[in-house]
Amino acid sequence: FLFQLKAQAPGSTEELRCLQVINQQQEGSSLEEVISNQSCLKLANTIKAYVATVTENVIRRNVVKEARRSSFNISEGQVPPKTAGKPSAHLTLRPQSLAQDGNSKRFGNLSQSCRHAIARWEDSTIHSHLQNITYRDGRLRVNQAGKYYVYSQIYFRYPSDGASARVSVPQLVQCINWKTSYSQPILLLKGVGTKCWAPEADYGLHALYQGGLFELKAGDELFVSVSSLAIDYNDAAASYFGAFRLDL
Repeated sequence: FLFQLKAQAPGSTEELRCLQVINQQQEGSSLEEVISNQSCLKLANTIKAYVATVTENVIRRNVVKEARRSSFNISEGQVPPKTAGKPSAHLTLRPQSLAQDGNSKRFGNLSQSCRHAIARWEDSTIHSHLQNITYRDGRLRVNQAGKYYVYSQIYFRYPSDGASARVSVPQLVQCINWKTSYSQPILLLKGVGTKCWAPEADYGLHALYQGGLFELKAGDELFVSVSSLAIDYNDAAASYFGAFRLDL
């Protein structure tokens, strides 16, 4: 026990006797003698206060050490690991190959008005991210079933070769496609725009945005296709594709 009594231990005989009585409480002896004796009761309260103070100091030091360790890790760039969050993704556009017709066939049979599948997106820049959704070769793959808001915006850019070029400008079409266990993709969303730009303009710009809420299963894939790859690739804030799960 805490008190190892020795013959040469300092203190009065009364204090030593009280220590012996307190020591015996570990063996289940009665508290009557401690309570009835004022000297023993005072000594017991003193010991209790001392133990409480020591315990409080130990806890305080441990809390300070932990706070310093956390502050050091953050200052050194060692951010504590975060728990996995809700599935979400936001991708930004990368330059596409103009010879895209052959590459789009691996996405399945696409609508003729929206036959160019976009196969190149950025997923790890300051403007983009992935969290509990997988990205590969132009497709977002859902890992957790649920209701997802799916969206995309494409910033079309058509160069001008004079007034005659403006007359023949085709429709601008953007599609969000859904690939399930079924062999062919399913068209989820389709946006269409027809624009006539002024002949004196150096180029024409038009953004198409669309989004919707869909029930998706684990393993389902999403991708975007367009009517033309004449797109502005230099603005990460203008052309993007993403999805996030909503807990409804």
